[in-house]
Amino acid sequence: MEDLKKSIRDVPDFPKKGIIFKDITTLLKDKLMFKKAIDALLEHYKDKKIDKVVAVEARGFIIGGVLAYEMGVGFVPVRKKGKLPAKVVQATYELEYGTDTLEIHEDAIKEGENVLIIDDLLATGGTSKATAELVERLNGKVIGIAFLIDLTFLNGIKKLEGYNVFSLIKY
Repeated sequence: MEDLKKSIRDVPDFPKKGIIFKDITTLLKDKLMFKKAIDALLEHYKDKKIDKVVAVEARGFIIGGVLAYEMGVGFVPVRKKGKLPAKVVQATYELEYGTDTLEIHEDAIKEGENVLIIDDLLATGGTSKATAELVERLNGKVIGIAFLIDLTFLNGIKKLEGYNVFSLIKY
């Protein structure tokens, strides 16, 4: 996975001073690295019974859509408040300064469906935890939460205790 790590660009002071942003667009534009990342995720989950892939906007949609297609399962978007057109279920979670709200369509997951949650990056874990709560409120079973990148120094994994978490790249 070292070559995947090398394909990710660091952008200093984005979105604010002092942050080093891990930009996956450099991985995505490289057809070999993008394929390697998707193939590694598919390999990791090949023996799991997955009914739906749930992904968080926006970069999670890129990875999640491809995974769902390759697995032959449904894809479910989780979006920020006010972006989905039909009836939704919401989860509010803590940010560094304030809160945010995620939504999923209330009919997106059937009771008992096995769900893989995917996002590009695990930071503090708030977004992923809220997404898992949404899936569980719809009576879905979270069989895994996967990321391209885990920023281990932020300890986001602690918020996801009790879940099967997998990351391709760790910083």
